[in-house]
Amino acid sequence: MTTAVASASATSRPRFFSFPDPVNENAVRVTAAGVAVLALFAVVTQRPELLVAIAYGFCARVLAGPRLSPLALLATKVIAPRLRATPRLVSGPPKRFAQGLGALASVTAAVLYYGPGWHVAAFALAGVMVVLATLESGLRICVGCLLHAWLVNRGVIRSVACADCADISLRVGAIR
Repeated sequence: MTTAVASASATSRPRFFSFPDPVNENAVRVTAAGVAVLALFAVVTQRPELLVAIAYGFCARVLAGPRLSPLALLATKVIAPRLRATPRLVSGPPKRFAQGLGALASVTAAVLYYGPGWHVAAFALAGVMVVLATLESGLRICVGCLLHAWLVNRGVIRSVACADCADISLRVGAIR
């Protein structure tokens, strides 16, 4: 009976406002590289419009996975399939949690810029996004995933802990 339920859910259409599970880590890393480039460009050019675009992308990915995010669609449908790397499937919930943190940071940056006019704080937060997105894209270190695992292990949030997400040594060893 369990296999019938699993196969029935596998063939049903996903809800529009859902997040994929599992996710292709290659596509995640390409998306992170795009975020890093956009955030860096926002900081260098001091263009607050890019903060809004980054915030939209994070919010769209949290709400509907890649469906509403032009950057994630480009990563999942165009770039990742053309990479010579074998797709590497990882747990979706930690990645969604990390996207939620990105949404919080990027929305905060946009609000800081347009609200009280704290331009330096807004672009400093964008600089932090550059660092975190670069860690994800270049080194496979998802700080949001690590925080997710830490919170799950302490019972603060209810979710499935991803052993691969929580063990940074697996990624650092793969880099060498």
